Amino acid sequence: MPKKSKITSKKNDKKKDQEANAPEVKKDKGEKEKPSAPSGGKKRCILIVEDERPLAHALELKFAHEGFEPHIALDGEQAIDLMKKHKSVAILLDLIMPNMDGFTFLEELKKKKSKIPVVILTNLGQSEDEQRAMDLGAKGYFVKSNTPIFDIVKHVKTIL
Repeated sequence: MPKKSKITSKKNDKKKDQEANAPEVKKDKGEKEKPSAPSGGKKRCILIVEDERPLAHALELKFAHEGFEPHIALDGEQAIDLMKKHKSVAILLDLIMPNMDGFTFLEELKKKKSKIPVVILTNLGQSEDEQRAMDLGAKGYFVKSNTPIFDIVKHVKTIL
């Protein structure tokens, strides 16, 4: 009969010790646990509303790598449809898009009293546009050409 290797046995013992010493996560009534990384739990959905397909795809890949479940809409109308199908924890929103632009989308969210945080990703750098978006409830405003995707991910994680 073959012997168990000491390496396998040590790995199993170490894993058991880690599980036993893992911090306990306490939740209040009604509070939901929020996994922040791919840990085997249910992934949090993020809605990316962006008509520039290469950027939308890059954001999709980065957020998926960070443990989110990204969904892409190419305009505000598609975003509203996707919101009915998926409960998103955050929305990344372009302002200039066909069919329904980002400002109109923000106005719709405000009418519905949505609590989902919205982060603006746009090429509009004027302070008036930023102020309008913030007045409509945006939780962040980034000019695409000046902002690395890493900074966007970092900001989204801080507002969640």
